[in-house]
Amino acid sequence: MVEAPKEEDVLSLAEYVVDFALKNGAEEAEAFIHYSFTRTVSIERGQITKSASIIDQGIGIRALIRNALGFAYTNILEEREDAKAAVLKALKSARSSLPDKYWQGLPSKKSFKDVAGIFDQKVLNLSSEELVKAASAMLKSAKKTDKRVLPVEGSVGAAHICNAIVNSHGVSGFDQGTMVECSLAIVAREKGNVSPICFEFNMERSYNLNPEWVGHEAAKLAAASLKTKHIETEPMKVILTQFALQQLLTYTMLNAIKADYVQRNQSALQGKVGEKVASEIITAYDDGLMDGGIHTWRFDGEGAPRQKTPIIEKGILRSFIYDNYTAKKEGKESTGNSTRAGYLSTPTIEPTNFHIMPGSASPEELMGSVEEALLVYSVQGAHSSNPVSGEFSVVATPAFKVKNGKVEHATRGVMLVGSIFEVMKNVTALANNERKVGQIVAPWVLIENIKVVGR
Repeated sequence: MVEAPKEEDVLSLAEYVVDFALKNGAEEAEAFIHYSFTRTVSIERGQITKSASIIDQGIGIRALIRNALGFAYTNILEEREDAKAAVLKALKSARSSLPDKYWQGLPSKKSFKDVAGIFDQKVLNLSSEELVKAASAMLKSAKKTDKRVLPVEGSVGAAHICNAIVNSHGVSGFDQGTMVECSLAIVAREKGNVSPICFEFNMERSYNLNPEWVGHEAAKLAAASLKTKHIETEPMKVILTQFALQQLLTYTMLNAIKADYVQRNQSALQGKVGEKVASEIITAYDDGLMDGGIHTWRFDGEGAPRQKTPIIEKGILRSFIYDNYTAKKEGKESTGNSTRAGYLSTPTIEPTNFHIMPGSASPEELMGSVEEALLVYSVQGAHSSNPVSGEFSVVATPAFKVKNGKVEHATRGVMLVGSIFEVMKNVTALANNERKVGQIVAPWVLIENIKVVGR
């Protein structure tokens, strides 16, 4: 087991860096230290191909002079002289940058709430041999499920992550967490027919992995996608699984709730707080404190406390998500949504755990409530959606025609066309099977009247 950095050592370095920046001309300063230790086992073409262990650590420094921001980072932390050199680079950058008339200071000190379910000593102690064993179990389960499948790629991995932040306004925080995941992408082949790539995964903050389930589900989906039929072009009821919903939301609605998009006039939700923007059965929170959430931490990328923020309540838009900068522009408090890509970059606004509250129906009951629908597991092309209007045109694959409450056959060449904001207004039912996929936590959703383009 690799020894993790000690909280007192990390905070001591961050405090030293901030003090050094102030003594050398900074009017405000911030040090963000990130450490991660990751073990992964990779799968290619049905075989375990490699095992890797990676340590990444570094410090990112923001320095302000006359409201002009400078930023620098280093991943060399053996000596404090290395961190001092990065500080001097940040100061040089600040002196050559233009002042920001909207800058109103780094965050001030606030207390952090405790969070649960984000650290598991068992994940920290996992060996490469145990990860290989999990990968083997996943592959064995897939092949046992259906002989026609070929695992294309996959992985099993575990990570330990530590973040620390100190700034010149008294903010000081240290947090650590674990992450463990397994994933598998599969195709099926039979008599010249090849299924689309079908994917399944399991990601948790504690050791609750089920690699056998991942292998079984991915193989079952690929086998079911082998024999396809065309469907006609017409408006249809569509059931989106969490994967498809996450892909559509990521490039549209999740951008529209960010305060920087709103302030740049790039959000279709601008000016609509208090108005109906979704079906009345939709209630959604951005919950940075969710027990075991993939993006749960005590504080965000600039030291503001994470929180649970109501975004939509019974269809009514209640709030946007803010970092410190955008919040102060409007005289508000940060919602704790500043996010960093480790120590390598300055903060950006991102959702944490965007939680769409589930309904009471099982997936089978949800399908049983419709005479005819399209069940969509994943979409392609969502990244080309219009982030301002929310309009999308995506390929639905794998997808299945549902008739009289049961899957009738797989489809091919099917596209979904529409606007995510109309989609959210047309949600008529929610299942009870919520799961965590990327930045969302959601169940299956049933939507009326989406344009489905077939042959």
